[in-house]
Amino acid sequence: MVKTTKLASLLAAALLSIAAVLAVSAAATPPSGPALTSVPAANTRSEGYAPGDVLSPELRQTAVAQGATRLENPSALTSYYGYDNDVLNAAGQPVMVPTPASGGKEAHKTEPDKNTYLVFKDGLAGADSSYDYGTHFLFQGHEGGAGGQSALTRINLDANSTHRITLLSDHDSEGNPLATIDGSTWDPWAKRLLLTTENSGAPTYAATPGYPSVVTDISGAIGRGGYEGIQNDSAGDIWIDEDIGGSSKPGTKAKFPNSYIYRYVPKTPGDLQHGKLQALQVLNGEGDPITFESQQALGSPDQLALHVYGSSFETRWVTIHNTAVDGNAPFAALPLARAAKATPFKRPENGVFQPGSGFKSYFFDETGDTNADSPENAKAGGWGSIFELNQSSPTANNGTIHVFYNGDVEHASFDNVTFLSKNAIAFVEDAGDTLHTQRNALDSGWVWNVGKDYADPANQPVRWLAEGRDPSATLDADNGGFGSNEGDNEITGVLVSDGDPSPQGILGARVPALGTPQWRWFYTQQHGDNFTWEVLVSKP
Repeated sequence: MVKTTKLASLLAAALLSIAAVLAVSAAATPPSGPALTSVPAANTRSEGYAPGDVLSPELRQTAVAQGATRLENPSALTSYYGYDNDVLNAAGQPVMVPTPASGGKEAHKTEPDKNTYLVFKDGLAGADSSYDYGTHFLFQGHEGGAGGQSALTRINLDANSTHRITLLSDHDSEGNPLATIDGSTWDPWAKRLLLTTENSGAPTYAATPGYPSVVTDISGAIGRGGYEGIQNDSAGDIWIDEDIGGSSKPGTKAKFPNSYIYRYVPKTPGDLQHGKLQALQVLNGEGDPITFESQQALGSPDQLALHVYGSSFETRWVTIHNTAVDGNAPFAALPLARAAKATPFKRPENGVFQPGSGFKSYFFDETGDTNADSPENAKAGGWGSIFELNQSSPTANNGTIHVFYNGDVEHASFDNVTFLSKNAIAFVEDAGDTLHTQRNALDSGWVWNVGKDYADPANQPVRWLAEGRDPSATLDADNGGFGSNEGDNEITGVLVSDGDPSPQGILGARVPALGTPQWRWFYTQQHGDNFTWEVLVSKP
């Protein structure tokens, strides 16, 4: 009897041990991504109509900041997350809605753009030295600003309303006003935020995350350009996607492919002053570079070939600037890329590495022509496209590229991007007021499965967000923006991250596990009321 009991106990212990191992294994395996029901249609656009956002029923969103949230430390430039101080009322507050007393004018909206999420276990300093700001932070550069000036802000996600948003800086280390900022990422080796300006004449910046932030100009090594998307790879290289729309082909609404994909190779990881800037070159079927010149004609053979499903092209990186040879004076990247016969695309605004690919697979978009009247919409990238670049390693000099998805009138003008899981990639639209009106549809957010073949029309992306239009954006759109560039809301800054500031936390290093506490999903509803949202996934 004693022996039988002992054997049963040993067997039970063994089974519990096996169950524990299986439980740990299951917990360590990220889910394949949230199963999302597609929103049936985009919100329509009409005069005075301000529809709400519609998300997949498995999702909900909560605001972490909005344009009317007061900064804990206002400056002469700005006192609120989404408004500058250029038009004030009698009480000294920015005019957020135009009134007769303001002469029909309103304060310039700051347009918070890309989001970078970071977790610092020891916290970060803020404007109040006696306050504990917590450990979870969301950073933004601002794309708009009075007089072309901008700011860097930090949403303190654990803080109370008084300390919710810190103005980190609106000047660089030399005292110069910050240029308007678009893209951002975190370089774990440099321990700096990297900020792009989408302006060929403005600096590229590096910034410390604490208060006050020290912002430095790094364009003597990385260059200046219409830079937007920016992120590291596992070797410490920095990948940049450029957005310069350029002029249109004569007599048409089709824009010349005019923007490049860049890779900055530092002398050592984290060195933002010494290194080589390279541009991506794609070779056509005859082995010749696809260049700006070869895509001049309407629907040029090279441009058409790039957008054919199933076609693959060889790529290589060409060095366009080397600080060891060319020095550290700020320089414009685009003319150097064009002279080196790199390959331009129709506004490749953003890109991201596929998680779990070892940084071997890089997806980037073309925003395209954002006009339903472009003759290059159907076959030459006018509606927007998604490309996949594959290399044997992130540092390889050669690779291959193919079009993953060609847009259409419903799925168009792709901009910001993030992975929701290993295979689920989300791009959001930035179609603009003209295309919104032409197709009677506001922007949407989409999810593709990178394992599917979208040459097959039976495979369609899932619409996770039909963006609405808040009353402020509707008022702006119906009245020409009251002198500024404001109009319909735009989806920007979409980001899924666990916030790890180490090299292991680079986007693409880990497979996201949405639905677990450490992985968070954000986006900003730019223009209008400038809400920044956190997207929450319902538990099954």
